[in-house]
Amino acid sequence: MHISTPFGGTVSYFAAAVVRGRSGWAASELDLHDAADVDEVADLLRETEPNASVHLMFVESDDAYLVVMRLDEGEDLRIFGSDSAFADESRLGKLLLGEVEAPVVEIEESASGDDDDDRPAADPTADPVGDADLLADLGVSAHKLLALCATDGLLPADVTAEVCQAIGCGDEVEELRES
Repeated sequence: MHISTPFGGTVSYFAAAVVRGRSGWAASELDLHDAADVDEVADLLRETEPNASVHLMFVESDDAYLVVMRLDEGEDLRIFGSDSAFADESRLGKLLLGEVEAPVVEIEESASGDDDDDRPAADPTADPVGDADLLADLGVSAHKLLALCATDGLLPADVTAEVCQAIGCGDEVEELRES
């Protein structure tokens, strides 16, 4: 999907709603083009399956930014963004991350003496914001999410795929991408 920017360009994005209901995970694509604020985006997510216990949304933009949103029982919106620059660079970024603050958890350097050459390089310009711990109870710790987002060369789609695989909805999101 695409959203026009105030500067005449467009931002391409993929927004996947992933919900966990009684029968497991289900995924659907959302159109955020007409959303006026983050509350309307939360309403769109909530409407995908009103009785779901967990609502997640993964928004990937221009192969550069990832936003993860979460509603539990349709309430208490939590948001994580891979880079605060997204809010400055597009209408969609401002819509999703405009009110979000920096996370409390930061990526820690390994003190175990591991060979640094085996670890992927971190993107020094990434400035994640929001609740990095929003997927911890589903099996993706804040540290893992931050490390994935900071891995240089890893696209938002790659991060989404790895996160979704870890929480058990990887097949649903992959099928959605292929449709």
